[in-house]
Amino acid sequence: MSQILSKLQPARFPQTSQPPRLPAPSRRLGRPRLLIVGCGDVGTRCLRILSSRMRVFAVTSQPARRAELRAAGAVPLVADLDRPATLARLRGLATRVLDLAPPPGQGEGDPRTRALLAALRRTAWRRTAGRRARPAAGMLPGEPAILPDRTRPRAAFVYASTTGVYGDRQGARVAEFHPVRPQTARARRRVAAEQAVRGFGRDAGWRASVVRIPGIYAEDRLPLARLKRGTPALVPQDDVYTSHIHADDLARIMVAALFRGRPQRVVHASDDTELRMADYFDLVAERRGLPRPPRITRGEALQVIDKTLLSFMSESRRLDNRRLKRELRLRLRYPTVADFFG
Repeated sequence: MSQILSKLQPARFPQTSQPPRLPAPSRRLGRPRLLIVGCGDVGTRCLRILSSRMRVFAVTSQPARRAELRAAGAVPLVADLDRPATLARLRGLATRVLDLAPPPGQGEGDPRTRALLAALRRTAWRRTAGRRARPAAGMLPGEPAILPDRTRPRAAFVYASTTGVYGDRQGARVAEFHPVRPQTARARRRVAAEQAVRGFGRDAGWRASVVRIPGIYAEDRLPLARLKRGTPALVPQDDVYTSHIHADDLARIMVAALFRGRPQRVVHASDDTELRMADYFDLVAERRGLPRPPRITRGEALQVIDKTLLSFMSESRRLDNRRLKRELRLRLRYPTVADFFG
């Protein structure tokens, strides 16, 4: 584990490093197993950190991605969170899980996360004086709750959520212990997933962590298309505070939570940036030689901005990231967006 955690230090894992060469198959058999669900951009960055030290299984619903994931160092598994029957092979496969899969695009709950948790359960009956203990109610109707297996090291599950669960706080600073106030169906689905994950951790004896993620950026994730289109931003009196994290730092946070996260704990994956949204766009525009976006009032935005985009311009909050620094003991490579641009 210490070898894995050492890779989280910026000097030991430079941004320009390539995925490490895989060890010979015979040397990988005794390695701890990791399951990555939702192995997209951030999941692949996690894979680069871990593949030389762990045997990584990556779940994809797209058979065409198998070669790509295999080349990155993972064992690809084709399964679909929307088809629970395809998840049966995940049971007992790994004792560490990173779940970066998004919830479905509609509804109030997250059946995908619930299906994954159900698939990970190992039905364990505890014998007491020759009798089987009756398990409590499970995550899904009709399924028993798993009883913790105390003979093994505690398994770890890290769920990638969103800071959108807090809703609009009118620019106030928010810590992990503050109550959630989801204002959109998208955020309510995330709250449902968080509750399922933390309940699973308590019932199953897993060390379940929830990482709440703000806006993710990287060189290939900057709002350049928006700036080129000239999409307006809000005037200062109507603008909102936004929070940010670089994709590389997010991957390192997810890995740190996997090994250092406290049971059933929430942590913010946020850097130290405190910018209003329009100021962020101005910074990107200046550093990439693009015109700054025009400013409009919120009333004008209601007439010309897409409803989904407008929802992100309607919630203002600043995130307290002291728990990230204190408990995960992680030094960010890019403490602010300005540090990324240099």
